[in-house]
Amino acid sequence: MPGTTIEIHSVEEPHEILPIGRRGEICIRGPQVMKGYWDSPDETANAIKDGAFRSGDVGYMDEDGYVFIVDRLKDIIIAGGYKIYPRLVEDAIYEHPAVAEVTVIGVEDKYRGQAPKAFIRLKDDKTLTESELNVFLKDKLSAIERPDSYEFRDELPKTLIGKLSKKELQAEENGEAKESAA
Repeated sequence: MPGTTIEIHSVEEPHEILPIGRRGEICIRGPQVMKGYWDSPDETANAIKDGAFRSGDVGYMDEDGYVFIVDRLKDIIIAGGYKIYPRLVEDAIYEHPAVAEVTVIGVEDKYRGQAPKAFIRLKDDKTLTESELNVFLKDKLSAIERPDSYEFRDELPKTLIGKLSKKELQAEENGEAKESAA
């Protein structure tokens, strides 16, 4: 759109604009971008920095100007200071022919702070073990990106619109009680 600029900003240093190909937060400037949240100056200050709307999406721009979203900022797993993007881990696991659905969340790890954990539903009549999956992922993910644990389930929780629910799995891992539907 005319007058619109998309920038990729560093997650650690939000004022720093990253070069082509580097992952960071997608920020947008332009006449159609909101000026702020109604009657919420604190939320506005968090969402708009230096005149750019901070989307909360992690992505990168290629040399042709195409923008690719790889994850959400709130979903990033920080393991020993290293950033792990759950969507990239999920994409690698989805390459296995036995996997029907997968979602990855960060779980508490005493040594690294957080560690990735994968919840997997297999296709009907397919089998897969943790060790087989680790071998499959060895050349697709670094050792720190590979999940520390896998949980195979018959079904994975979904939101009302049918998306896999990381929030519900995170609540389970944190020992929080499920909200009852009344």
